[in-house]
Amino acid sequence: MPQYFCGNYLHNLDPKRRLTVPSEWRALVGQPEQFFVLPSVGEEKHLYVYPARVMGPKLRNIHNLSMADAQGRTYLRIMGSRSEMLGWDSQGRIRVRDELLAYAGLTAEVLLVGNFEGFEMWNPKAWKAVVSKLDDRGLLDASKYVGV
Repeated sequence: MPQYFCGNYLHNLDPKRRLTVPSEWRALVGQPEQFFVLPSVGEEKHLYVYPARVMGPKLRNIHNLSMADAQGRTYLRIMGSRSEMLGWDSQGRIRVRDELLAYAGLTAEVLLVGNFEGFEMWNPKAWKAVVSKLDDRGLLDASKYVGV
């Protein structure tokens, strides 16, 4: 039975701006211990983190775009240049590029939020603002949209 990234964890960046990934989530990344960090798109500024095994199928779908698909190629070019592939050190810490940390407003505290197939890195204040806007009706509409 597959396991998923669930729950949330509040961690601090250390003085070298490294972040500890919870051991439960490190176990879900698998071998080789590599994952992608991508910036979000849209109004909500945060980072997506996906294991390489999850990103592989997503990238294969994207690469099936026609060479003439200018919008798709623009997306690939921009997201590829802004993303990075990482692993963690022997203590389970990662060092995300300063550019990505700044994009998501991550300076000290980082809220790690499970999204089942990966997790997201949020500034806790930004997360609170997003969650405070979501009422029961909005959650119901969202669950219908994803088919749950």
